[in-house]
Amino acid sequence: MRNAKCEVRSDSLGSCPKRTLRISHFALRTLVLALLACNPASTRPAFLPYPQALTSIVNAPTDQVVPELDAWLNGEGLRVEWTSPQDGYVETAWFNTSTRQSVTGTSDPGDLLATIKIRCWVDPYTPGKSQLTVEAVYRPILDPSRMERDLEVIVPEASAGYELAHRLLEAMQKKLGT
Repeated sequence: MRNAKCEVRSDSLGSCPKRTLRISHFALRTLVLALLACNPASTRPAFLPYPQALTSIVNAPTDQVVPELDAWLNGEGLRVEWTSPQDGYVETAWFNTSTRQSVTGTSDPGDLLATIKIRCWVDPYTPGKSQLTVEAVYRPILDPSRMERDLEVIVPEASAGYELAHRLLEAMQKKLGT
């Protein structure tokens, strides 16, 4: 008699034989390469952009988009606080759209509603193209006991900060193509 579950004849003694997990060399090599390719030392923040952030596809690889973003933001008077072509990320210091002055640190920037920060994420899309996400945020309150990101809110569409982010996205589309 045969036991179909473990394919053992009834004349053999004991229970079903133990099964071992076998991984092919290809699968193991692929897993090791995938783990080595992950670099936990990214300069991007640990959070993602807000869903309301502006997004577009541009005709350039990520390492070409970041310098263009940096140049445009500097040309508009914003101080770029962090830029990384390798990670596809650009972040400005706090910028007062009324006075056109950049403010660094956690000090009181003055008019909270007019003081914004712009962050740009550039992600590979297809070969030769990138997805550009532009986020403009402000802080409605100052609270040094809380994390900066917890206090940030996406700028309203009618604000000068939204207009600045929209002009940035349009400038990149015009310069790099869509």
